[in-house]
Amino acid sequence: MRHIHSLAEFDAHLRRHGTLADAVVQGIDLRGRADELRAAACPGAAFLGAAMSDETLRHVVASGAVVLPPLRDLPFNPYRPRLYSQAELTPEIDLAIYRWASRHPRGSHLPVMDALARRLHDHAIDDALHGHLEAREVVAVMGGHTLERGDAGYRSVAALGRELARAGWHVTTGGGPGAMEAANLGAWLSPHPDDAADAAITLLAGAPDYRRGEPYRTAGQAVLDAFGDGGESLAVPTWFYGHEPTNQFASHIAKYFANSIREDGLLAIATRGVVFTPGSAGTIGEVFLDATQNHYEVFGAVSPMVFLGRRFFTETMPAVPLLRQLAGDRRYAAMIGVVDTATEALDFLRTHPPLTAT
Repeated sequence: MRHIHSLAEFDAHLRRHGTLADAVVQGIDLRGRADELRAAACPGAAFLGAAMSDETLRHVVASGAVVLPPLRDLPFNPYRPRLYSQAELTPEIDLAIYRWASRHPRGSHLPVMDALARRLHDHAIDDALHGHLEAREVVAVMGGHTLERGDAGYRSVAALGRELARAGWHVTTGGGPGAMEAANLGAWLSPHPDDAADAAITLLAGAPDYRRGEPYRTAGQAVLDAFGDGGESLAVPTWFYGHEPTNQFASHIAKYFANSIREDGLLAIATRGVVFTPGSAGTIGEVFLDATQNHYEVFGAVSPMVFLGRRFFTETMPAVPLLRQLAGDRRYAAMIGVVDTATEALDFLRTHPPLTAT
């Protein structure tokens, strides 16, 4: 199916094909294209949140299209055609969406329109993410949200994010604070001299705790103001953990309502590898979710798993010994690396390219 996200794409598609058969037209105001729509056949087409006149609506439905109308009174667009940016997903908008999503207790049976709005939104994010990642090699960095700005571990993960971006890989994180923010920060600073990291972290260290709210964001904005024109990276957060702010240093944000879809998808897109930094239950869960994907080779590649923090992952939270036992003689056993520095992590990724699934 051809997805159409703008009037320019809509016009180009009709010029080339003369029909909208099997096309998906998403979130576009088509009221100025009434003549073109009435002249086009639409069998198998889907119009998602596309504005059109009543007469045009009757035509496209009669010619075989499915139409899902705009949904009212929502703090978000469930048919959005692109990923979020920091400028778009402001703290005020982010909080409004979180409050909307938190109206019903977790685990409750959602009203059908709320459930539909969430699923349409997350499908739109999936679609936008697929387009964003074309021709990009993704390395994900996973780790705990409690790591404070200025800590030695924070500096190490920021250095990792910077070097991964400089190597040409698209740094991707869970989008929250702590280690996730550090990796996105490193990618943002990748076009700048190395000493920019020290200056940036000094600015951030004055407000280390994300729970402080405004001072935390003000310090982040000071870094963005001081070091503009940063490198690209991706954040994949969720409103399930909406009390945590989306970090300020990712250029692109794929935010989901469904944490299960977000977790599985985040690891699935990281076909160039995943670097795990110290964390708690969420990080350890991600380790074994990634291992499951490698164990069964479900996404077409066996990708490296790098553990940054030898003592943590072999003694404090001994995930690596269990993982090696789980892997046995499967191919991903050779893709498990345990390191102590960002340089070692980068070297392991370079020497262990993904394997094509058998």
